[in-house]
Amino acid sequence: MSVAKPLPHDSGPLHVSGRARYIDDVPLPANTLHLAFGLATVAHGEIASMDLSAVRAAPGVVAVWTAEDLPFANDVSPSVHDEPMLATGTVHYVGQPVFLVIAESHLQARKAARLGRIDYRERPAILTVDQALAADSRFEDGPVIWEKGAAEAAIAAAPHVIEGRFDMGGQEHFYLEGQAAFALPAEGGVVVQSSTQHPTEIQHKVAEALGLSMNAVRVECRRMGGGFGGKESQGNALAVSCGLVAHLTGRPAKMRYDRDDDMVITGKRHDFRIEYRAGVDETGRILGISFRHLVRCGWSQDLSLPVADRAMLHADNAYLLENVRIESHRLKTNTQSATAYRGFGGPQGMLGIERAMDHIAHELGLDPLALRRANYYAEAPGASPPDPQSISTTKKQTTPYHMEVEDFILHAITDRLEAASDFAARKAAVATWNAGNAILKKGIALTPVKFGISFTLTHLNQAGALVHVYQDGSIHLNHGGTEMGQGLFRKVAQVAASSFGVDIATVAITATDTGKVPNTSATAASSGSDLNGMAVKAACDTIRGRMAEFLAREHQTIPAKVHFENGRVFVGGDEIGFAEAVARCYEGRVSLSSTGFYATPKVSWDRKAGRGRAFYYFAYGAAVSEVVIDTLTGENRILRTDILHDCGASLNPAIDIGQIEGGFVQGAGWLTTEELVWDDRGRLRTHAPSTYKIPACSDRPRIFNVTLWDGENREETIYRSKAVGEPPFMHGISVFSALGAACAACGPHFPDLQAPATAEAVLAAVKRARGAA
Repeated sequence: MSVAKPLPHDSGPLHVSGRARYIDDVPLPANTLHLAFGLATVAHGEIASMDLSAVRAAPGVVAVWTAEDLPFANDVSPSVHDEPMLATGTVHYVGQPVFLVIAESHLQARKAARLGRIDYRERPAILTVDQALAADSRFEDGPVIWEKGAAEAAIAAAPHVIEGRFDMGGQEHFYLEGQAAFALPAEGGVVVQSSTQHPTEIQHKVAEALGLSMNAVRVECRRMGGGFGGKESQGNALAVSCGLVAHLTGRPAKMRYDRDDDMVITGKRHDFRIEYRAGVDETGRILGISFRHLVRCGWSQDLSLPVADRAMLHADNAYLLENVRIESHRLKTNTQSATAYRGFGGPQGMLGIERAMDHIAHELGLDPLALRRANYYAEAPGASPPDPQSISTTKKQTTPYHMEVEDFILHAITDRLEAASDFAARKAAVATWNAGNAILKKGIALTPVKFGISFTLTHLNQAGALVHVYQDGSIHLNHGGTEMGQGLFRKVAQVAASSFGVDIATVAITATDTGKVPNTSATAASSGSDLNGMAVKAACDTIRGRMAEFLAREHQTIPAKVHFENGRVFVGGDEIGFAEAVARCYEGRVSLSSTGFYATPKVSWDRKAGRGRAFYYFAYGAAVSEVVIDTLTGENRILRTDILHDCGASLNPAIDIGQIEGGFVQGAGWLTTEELVWDDRGRLRTHAPSTYKIPACSDRPRIFNVTLWDGENREETIYRSKAVGEPPFMHGISVFSALGAACAACGPHFPDLQAPATAEAVLAAVKRARGAA
């Protein structure tokens, strides 16, 4: 079988040689038009006047459009039609597109876009969660509240009450390939190529803007140079602009953002403030806990409601909370509209309780790992004997949203990782080091991950595929997922190859295309392999069944005695090559093409009530990170990280390990070096690689060990594998927890480290640990 093999990424040679083709590499006709947006320069205000004469007179400019020039829907929102592509009288953030320049070249369009003169009647801008709360500026009538048990009563009766407030920053996606799209005019519609995680949404928004039905718009995406959620909805404006220009002018149209424009225009990870109040007993067991999430959503709704929901869904992480209250405020501000980002709110919710765990351990003088173990869910039957101190298995254990947890395996994972990483000895060595060093302090932490897999909007849990077997035995397939470097195409090809028992080289996958597979869901929620792998397998099984029936009849046997293996087809006692078998079926007029479809079972979620089975299953893992800080400057390094992660029965161990490594580094970057800064006028000041610092190669752990958990998914996923896109991101929390421990080693007080833990934040935490105000 091709699955479970560590095969290289299908585009690996193209990536390293520079021959992989992205949107900006596709050759276009000589008469292609190039587009750029003119951007708002104030955070909130009414457009008093707009003089675009200099823009229209600029070299190469063909036309300049404002909202009044658009023929149909002026909207690029993925949700509630509250996001005009071009501002209509009022601007809501610095960087909002106000007018569209259409020119003969990219450079001419960009230069002309800077020449617009717009006068504003400025209004007060709401930039922070505090300002939004004071103004009651929000996206729902009031906070969303989920409750289980009686949190407030349990907290009041607890021997100890620990409370705190914690701010965590947002994060720029910083995909290497920026936002880009182009459109070609076609008979009755357009063909769009877009760097997008959601081709069907692009198709829908372009059709809406042109006043056409969706069948008049075809969208393709061969690959993206990274997405991380930032191309789930943020590509809509570019694709709609190109589609409009191509359709109305009859000329091809292309648009790409330069890096500064990309960072100023597009949404980021939601920044959060989390306030927590926990009642605990002498052993650190949580008797009751309440969370208050303040979510800065930006100027339009985008995907903020499901992001905030998922933060609530992961507020428990790995811990059984019998009495819990979660209150979430989705706040509207005059900043970029925050959007999907790897983990989709899950990291923020998870970080909230992990911070509370560290705070409880500090205040009660408990070992942080022992405290975590004491609050774990009970182990699933068969995983390993549960810790004697763990929760009783005699009753059902449920999440704060009342979903039963049946597959918990973190006791066993924690045991194995603790032993493999030599955690106890290293923790003792860290304590010895700290006792003898006044300037450099070390910290070490083990943190768990329990991450739910499924779209919380139930109808998105579906996928389609199209598979052709040609008469020479070669196989061609398409599916609804998009490739953004994560190896989805390779995994899905492995599924097809395994279904037919042929070598992976026999299988070709071409661009994701709405003309081949309709009504696709976004490649998001870590569901790409789960959904599309099953859809492809369904199509392959259909074709293989037809072939088996024909060959069995030809050889006077039954279909059950036909099987496919190692490029051969075994029919009763006979054996023929796969290509020959296909040729015979073709000559026998057997259909060798099929669609496939898959819908995730068991999921059912009521977001208003905060109840249901939101996820098909959970992915688990744990990480140990060791760090060192300089108490004079706040500078820090990750010395070593060990990760044990649950991918089920991995479809491709090499690709999965790569995803875990990359997810961890990106998660650590969110919590250390990556800081978004807006000034008091709402201008993003960290809008370029010179001012926004993603992790470099030198920031990775000096020692970095990643191991896959040797188990399979208890649910019937594709070959019993588990999703791996988002869950490893949360392993970066181990770095933040270790940094907090290093700061705590500087004095008796809780250091109250904030995120991101930049050098400045670490230095401030060191001072708090020592008792400074």
